[in-house]
Amino acid sequence: MSPAASSAPKGIQQYAAARKGGPFQLTDAPYPEPGPNEICIRNRAVGLNHLDWKNLHFGMMVENWPEIFGIDTAGVVEVAGKNVQGIKAGDAVMSLAGHGGRAGAFQDVTTVPANYACRKPAAWSFEQAASVPICYLTAVASIIKGLGLPLPHLKEPPKEKIPNLDDLASPITPGASQIQVKPPLLNSVLVVGGSSGVGACAVQLLRDALPHLVIITTNSPAHDKKVISLGATTCVDRNMKPDQIAKAVKDASPNGKGVDAMIDTVAGAMEGNKEIFGAFREGGPKLYSHVMTGAKLEAPEGVKAATVFGRMAFQTDGGGAAMTRLVDLVESGRFKLPLDIEVVGKGLGVIGGGLEKLRGGVSGTKLVVSL
Repeated sequence: MSPAASSAPKGIQQYAAARKGGPFQLTDAPYPEPGPNEICIRNRAVGLNHLDWKNLHFGMMVENWPEIFGIDTAGVVEVAGKNVQGIKAGDAVMSLAGHGGRAGAFQDVTTVPANYACRKPAAWSFEQAASVPICYLTAVASIIKGLGLPLPHLKEPPKEKIPNLDDLASPITPGASQIQVKPPLLNSVLVVGGSSGVGACAVQLLRDALPHLVIITTNSPAHDKKVISLGATTCVDRNMKPDQIAKAVKDASPNGKGVDAMIDTVAGAMEGNKEIFGAFREGGPKLYSHVMTGAKLEAPEGVKAATVFGRMAFQTDGGGAAMTRLVDLVESGRFKLPLDIEVVGKGLGVIGGGLEKLRGGVSGTKLVVSL
C-alpha cells in the first residue's frame, strides 16, 4: 500500500439515503481500507445521474438501506492497493463509482477497482471530469456489446501504463441476449437521444470508429449545433410523433431506405413509441442497442436487440483499459466533453436538491456538485 495510507484521515463523511424516498443524512464512517487492486479517491466533484434519483425514489438497484449513491466522481487518489500499477497516491483522476457502500460517490472518499479510474485530462476541471465516466462507458458498451462493432481506440497501444488488475468489474449477465457476431457492415446508425450524455459520447465514438458512417440523432432542435459538432451527420426533432420521426430518419438515411442500427439511450423506442422501429432498413441487419433505463425491452420480430449498461464496457475485448484509453482520445482531440456542465453547489449537503432538479427535467446539461 502506498505511503499515503499512514497519513490518511481517521474518518470520512457519507451522504446516505436513510430509506426509500429519503431523507439523506450526513453520517460519519471510518476511513476505508482498499483491497490490493483498489484505490481510495478523495472526491473533488461528483456527477448527478438519473439512476441516482431512481435509486432514491424507487430503490431500483438497492438491496439494503441506508445506502450511498453516486456513480461518477473525480478527485485525488489518497491510497492505492499493493497490486495497483499505473495509478498512485496524489494522482488526479476521474472514475466510475459503485452502486453503494464504500464504492458510492456521495461521500468524502470513494473506494473502487483501479481500472474504474484514469488520469484526469489536464484540460478538464474536476467538475467536467466528473460528468463523463458512466456516460462514456455506457456508450462503449452500447457500440461493442449492442452493435458488435469494435472500437479502434481500445486496440491502440496505450500512451501510459495501464493498471494491472485481476478483479475487473464483476460479470453480470444482461437481461437480453447479446450479439456475438463478426463486425457488421454498417452504413448508418440512429442514436435516439443524441444530446444525452450517453448519446453525445456514442456519436463521438462512432465517428472515430467509422468516419464514413451516416449518424442520425434524435434530440431537441436547441441541441442540433452541439450534437453535429460532436460528429452527427444530421439531427431529427425528438418532439415529432414517433411515425414522423421514423419517416424523417429514413429520409435522412442513405438512399432514403432506412438505418442499419439504432442505439437507444433514452428508451425512446419503448413505451408506445415503437413506430420508431420503422426507421430500420428493410433487409438490413436491424441491430438495436438498448441502454438499460428500467423500461422493458420489447423489440419487433426481426430486430436483433441487446440491453447494455456501463459496466459491460469492462467485459469487452480491450475494455479493461477503457478508462485509460479515454485519456488518449481526449488528448488527441478525438473526444470532447460530451455535455456542458452546471455546478449546482458545493458540499455533500447540496446533492439532494441537485437530484430533485435533475428529476424535474434537465436537457443537454450534466449536473455536478463540487466538494
